[in-house]
Parts: sequence; C-alpha cells; structure tokens
Amino acid sequence: MIHTQVKTFSELTTQELYNILQLRSEVFVVEQDCVYQDIDGKDQKAWHVLGIKDEKIVAYTRIFKAGDYFEHASIGRVVIAKNQRAFKYGYDLMKASVEVVETYFKAKTIQISAQAHLKSFYNNCGFVEFGDEYLEDNIPHIAMLATIITESE
Repeated sequence: MIHTQVKTFSELTTQELYNILQLRSEVFVVEQDCVYQDIDGKDQKAWHVLGIKDEKIVAYTRIFKAGDYFEHASIGRVVIAKNQRAFKYGYDLMKASVEVVETYFKAKTIQISAQAHLKSFYNNCGFVEFGDEYLEDNIPHIAMLATIITESE
C-alpha cells in the first residue's frame, strides 16, 4: 500500500526532488527510451503528489491549476516505478491527484495528455478522450478530460 503526500515545489526537500527526478528519468527517459527535456521549468508552478511505500517515492504526479499548463487544471508526469506497477498504485495515485485538484484548485474539469497505450487506464479513472492522437516526444498521446462531480451536485 502507498500513502500520498502533497507538496508545493518549495516544500519539497532536496532529497525528495532528487528522488522524483530520478524516478521520472528511470521511466520516461531510460525505460521508454525517450530523449526529452524533463526538467522544463514548470515544476516550480506545480503541486507534487508523492506516492510513498517503505519510505521510498514509488509513484508521482505533478498538478497545475487552470491556465498554468492547459486551459483546465491538469495532472501530468504520472509515473509508477516499474517494480511497483503490479500493485495497481496508479489508481490510488490518480484518485489522490484528482482530490488535490478539487481541494486546492476548486476545479471541476481536469485535462491530461495521456500516452495513448494507457487510454483504458485513464478511462477507468474517469477520463474521456477528445481529439485525435498526436505525437509528443515521439510517443503517441491523446488529450483527455474528466469532470469532477461532487455528492451535492
């Protein structure tokens, strides 16, 4: 089981930032064999959701309020350590990330740029694709939206 922590960039410790960048590099650069500029100057604006297991960051997302990345609030850099994927922590991580958008940004719509092969995972998390597939860093992606519905609505 993972537990999550939510932090702004300035709240991250140097070690946490190092571990986040290491995890992102392990998956997005090495595993996916994709050379791209991960350190893009946007982490400072993001909220960071850390998925922690046995005192180690094994899952992560970064979240933006509307207008900081996309028109809508957004969740990105969704990553689970390869040796932890069998445990389905992605669902816990996305649930926590959606809660951050709702709690901190009071947003009702979330936009993501999903790797196309993960479309069904994001469908299961409440996201619906819109538009055509496109290449982002030479990997097929699809834009997706989710609408947050609260119990009072």
